[in-house]
Amino acid sequence: MNKKTILILLLATAAWSEPRAEMCTRVVYTGPEETTLTGRTMDWKEDPQSKLWVFPRGMRRDGAAGANSLEWTSKYGSVVTSAYDICTTDGMNEKGLAANLLWLAESEYPANDGRKPALSVSAWTQYVLDNFATVDEAVAAFSGGEFDVVSDMMPDGTRMAALHLSVSDATGDSAIFEYIDGKLAIHHDRAYKVMTNSPAFEKQLALDDYWNSIGGLVFLPGTNRAADRFVRASFYIDAVPQTAEQRLAVASVFSVVRNVSVPLGISTPDEPNISSTRWRTVADQKNRIYYYESVLYPFLIWVDFDELDFTAGAPVGMIDPASGKRYAGNTSAEFNPAEPFVFQAAK
Repeated sequence: MNKKTILILLLATAAWSEPRAEMCTRVVYTGPEETTLTGRTMDWKEDPQSKLWVFPRGMRRDGAAGANSLEWTSKYGSVVTSAYDICTTDGMNEKGLAANLLWLAESEYPANDGRKPALSVSAWTQYVLDNFATVDEAVAAFSGGEFDVVSDMMPDGTRMAALHLSVSDATGDSAIFEYIDGKLAIHHDRAYKVMTNSPAFEKQLALDDYWNSIGGLVFLPGTNRAADRFVRASFYIDAVPQTAEQRLAVASVFSVVRNVSVPLGISTPDEPNISSTRWRTVADQKNRIYYYESVLYPFLIWVDFDELDFTAGAPVGMIDPASGKRYAGNTSAEFNPAEPFVFQAAK
């Protein structure tokens, strides 16, 4: 074997031996006629108490990072999914920009030492959705190094919140943002359609090279490990029908994210932190429709942006899919006025 093959095999071995943490998978589908959809799974050790929110333009926000927090007013309205009422974990804004927050155990953020304005990792996704219409805009803003994303302990106090962010826009452009050794790494390319958890993204790309040489029709790894989910998602997102027909495109993306989901309640004796899939989303960035599917309820729900009021001063809206009310189909008119949640502070 040549040196490149040996290196890739070593990376694959390292990835397969990673300790398991919370897991998620994100994919971007690009079809003809500017058809772009982003899908993801939310895999977590317990129910994250997620809710759906409608946020209008013109909301005054801060980065929840102490006295030197970044401050802004939202330029764009968005529909998001929260976790524990402290964090935006997923969503799409009215320009078709989608953002997805996933766990990355290797994350290490800058110190919140007051030298730069700071943004709590809990507000990272929302900051992007509030301020940018395209991936290029987001990459330019973060590349300037004018502020830092900072983190703190999880609500249960057991560990630091360690997360990386994927962003895609209505043109199919894509970028991955990761903080490694305290420095921001940005991977920006339309080809970066898939992101999972460990290892860091540059090593995921090496794994992708290795499995592309084998070919998905010959063999695909089938475990719940992040590296295996990355390989399956990479193969299937290109293998499903490439179409501009909305219903088929949405169904195709859901079929991929379901394929890489972790069955509810599954456990592995030597991996106690295995996480079941709790919900799945698909953002139709061309038609501006946000789909949400809970594994606990047999109904797909969606929100049509054309039926929402994003004007500044419009009320914040909220749906709690686990409230006991049966939601199904188009729920755009079923948001109830609510006070926005407060982002968890990073001290």
